Amino acid sequence: MEQTPEALLAEARSWIGTPYKHQASRKGAGCDCLGLIRGLYRFLHNREPAIPANYAPEWADLNNEDQLLIAARQYLDEVPETSPKPAQVLLFRWAPHYPCKHLGLMSAQDRFIHAYEAVGVVESPLVPMWRNKIAGCFSFFPTD
Repeated sequence: MEQTPEALLAEARSWIGTPYKHQASRKGAGCDCLGLIRGLYRFLHNREPAIPANYAPEWADLNNEDQLLIAARQYLDEVPETSPKPAQVLLFRWAPHYPCKHLGLMSAQDRFIHAYEAVGVVESPLVPMWRNKIAGCFSFFPTD
């Protein structure tokens, strides 16, 4: 398997249609937004990044730790979020004081692939509502 952004995007698109299942990470069977990114990590590295602790499905579940941001910084390379590129991971927060609660993969200049409840894995436009909530941008591939 070639480890390129193009191969990653093809793999991500192969997840489209996977049903939503909280805390799952299996293409075709079920995943949530974190499960999709975990599956893409497995595709590239042939191993699980880490098994996450149980987490609540509610968007408004607040605590003092930004667990998604901490994990992204541990397993991915942080890049400037001003102009996200295809094959980069986006983290979202609903308000400045909230921890990150959603993530997806940029698939084109103005689109991203993500999973959410009642819909599953889809490719969505990165409209201003989403763009304004970006809290971090990361790459699976080393950046210089």
